[in-house]
Amino acid sequence: MPTYKAPLRDIRFVMDEMLDFPAHYSQLPNGDEASPEIINAILEEGAKFAEEVLTPLNQSGDTQGCQHNDGEVTTPEGFKEAYQQFVEGGWPSMTQDTTYGGQGLPQSLGMVLNEMICSSNLSWGMYPGLSHGAMDALQHHGTEEQKQTYLTKMVEGSWTGTMCLTEPHCGTDLGLIRTKAEPQADGSFSVSGTKIFISAGEHDMSDNIVHLVLAKLPDAPEGSKGISLFIVPKFTPDANGEPGERNGVQCGSIEHKMGIHGNSTCVMNFDEAKGYIIGEPNKGLSYMFVMMNAARIGVGIQGLGLTEVAYQNSLAYTRDRLQMRSLNGPKAPEKPADPIIVHPDVRRMLLTQKAFAEGGRALIYYTAQLIDQVSAGGEEAKDADDLLGLLTPIVKAFLTEAGFESTNQGLQCFGGHGFIHEWGMEQFVRDARITLLYEGTTGIQALDLLGRKILMNQGESLRKFTKQVHKFCQAEEGNEELAALIAPLAKANKEWGDITMQIGMKAMQNRDEVGAASVDYLMYSGYVTLGYFWAKAAKVAQEALAAGTTEEAFYKGKLATAQFYFSKLFPRTQTLAATIAQGGDSLMAMEEDQFGAGFEI
Repeated sequence: MPTYKAPLRDIRFVMDEMLDFPAHYSQLPNGDEASPEIINAILEEGAKFAEEVLTPLNQSGDTQGCQHNDGEVTTPEGFKEAYQQFVEGGWPSMTQDTTYGGQGLPQSLGMVLNEMICSSNLSWGMYPGLSHGAMDALQHHGTEEQKQTYLTKMVEGSWTGTMCLTEPHCGTDLGLIRTKAEPQADGSFSVSGTKIFISAGEHDMSDNIVHLVLAKLPDAPEGSKGISLFIVPKFTPDANGEPGERNGVQCGSIEHKMGIHGNSTCVMNFDEAKGYIIGEPNKGLSYMFVMMNAARIGVGIQGLGLTEVAYQNSLAYTRDRLQMRSLNGPKAPEKPADPIIVHPDVRRMLLTQKAFAEGGRALIYYTAQLIDQVSAGGEEAKDADDLLGLLTPIVKAFLTEAGFESTNQGLQCFGGHGFIHEWGMEQFVRDARITLLYEGTTGIQALDLLGRKILMNQGESLRKFTKQVHKFCQAEEGNEELAALIAPLAKANKEWGDITMQIGMKAMQNRDEVGAASVDYLMYSGYVTLGYFWAKAAKVAQEALAAGTTEEAFYKGKLATAQFYFSKLFPRTQTLAATIAQGGDSLMAMEEDQFGAGFEI
């Protein structure tokens, strides 16, 4: 059975030493609540819950899966009880508005907790995780009555939430949805249609499930401009705000998936279900983006969490597994063979996982600070929101691509044993694969980054980030010990802007050039972004070692991993730049009938 230990030392390194969370919290309106004592309690108790409650349920939940019977879904053994512990611990309310029963702590603390949950049991974590996105949408766009009726119950954790977007015939292109909402005399709406791939759409863990559903009114404009957002509860609340009559929404089936077996992925049928509109008619897509953006950051955290747990287990295995001798002579002469961690290729795989996990953590936590700043409003909110918009597709797509690579490398460290269920590594690979797909595939995130977030605003948001990187490189220009990191980072940071301009110029002649370059461009952006955070981590480690420290191995490990990242992973930017420069001609030159020439489909 795989194990997990929350990486609290590295979490504190990022929060306290790299990104100065104490100073960050001191500038937030609700930052006083995030005292060092509170933060420490959250980290320690969150780690305990993840390690002792969720981790033991991860592999058994994968084996058992969810069971569907006549519209009802039973979650794996122990999941419901773990959720009750989660609620009793006050975790659902931690970052929510105090007006509706929340504790009012900064959003960033919830993201730190979420990392530990994703590492320990991704399937379980999706049940409360989807609720947070639904709560955000209600908080921003719901009426006061809706907040009192639904949000308070979701904040306390007795009710959970979902987001219902996808339909059998449409995924990303939501303008094609067919779900209808007919106005009723009492001000409610009758919602009918079918939604698919609804995570946690039906389960036995909470008293009620609040579905947020995209649907079209009878007089709605065509396309995405005619989408409205509705609350459709599993049970319609009674006069006391408790679950009342069963609504016309039913789970038709659950999907049989490659991974995340412990989470119920449902086909949801809405048959004249009673619904209540959120906000204004035909503005639903913009409201849903509140949930979608939160979910995309959440999926990036999933990629990070799986990277971390895969690294921990492959590291433990490679320290114990004896196989052959080091090419430079025995490293464990008292044993019949050396542990495989002595071999260069095994170290390549371990360091790849370590670099993605620790670099990804810094990126996620920086993003968490931006979310806090946007929530707080004020002078910094606009710049923070622009940076958040830029980094969200990078977090979602790059960290999930890195997570899939890392879980594969973790499995590979086990050799043939990695392919065997009992070790747990193949589950991490299967669970990681979905993160590249849901909440917008890598290709969709790439188009969002290059097309919407950069080219549509003439690179303004990109310049805000590259300016930070430039200032850092400029300040460290004379740091000879870090020259092997700073010089390539500065060069790539400048190249980032040049590549963007080149794509923009080509796109003026042929719009397909954006699509042709987008995924390579996103991955390039991800490697440069992680490079920036690894260079910052190396500087902190360098200063700690210079000052004298009792944790020499920890900080030397940071420097060594940073050097590995820049020598073995960062050079991938050069290949990506070369493929981007080739343009889209080779992609679009082949005629459609030539794809199947020589065989029939």
